Amino acid sequence: MTAATSPEARLAELGITLPDVAAPVAAYQPAVRSGSYVYTAGQLPFSGGALPTTGKVGERDGLVPPDVAQDLARTCALNALAAVRSLTGSLDAVARVVKVVGFVASDPSFTGQPGVVNGASTLLGEVFGDAGVHARSAVGVAVLPLDAPVEVELIVELAP
Repeated sequence: MTAATSPEARLAELGITLPDVAAPVAAYQPAVRSGSYVYTAGQLPFSGGALPTTGKVGERDGLVPPDVAQDLARTCALNALAAVRSLTGSLDAVARVVKVVGFVASDPSFTGQPGVVNGASTLLGEVFGDAGVHARSAVGVAVLPLDAPVEVELIVELAP
């Protein structure tokens, strides 16, 4: 990948096809444009219309392992990019990723939320290069909608 490669071309180089926009599970829109910014709703790791796993993230038996949760955060980011593209027509319209917020449904003893949310951040770097470097929050929570292990939202700035 070169610095001049567009985000859409990078997706193709990476062999990534964005999913269809996930249907909202309540009364909201998957993404909203305001001026030169697009704000996504929190995106769950839906794949093929279903959550591949549910539960809390942690190191003990019966919990979602952190490496699995990291892959789920990547899926959340893909779903968020699909929501962005649904408004812009192309990810080439994105000038930069401004902010990522990741929520991790965590076992009380789990403190590795930043590593989990790296799944989303790494993907954004792969797709957008330097324009994918962003501010971020990685927050542990007691529970997420539908018992999802992770949820990610994005704020992106559009090119003028």
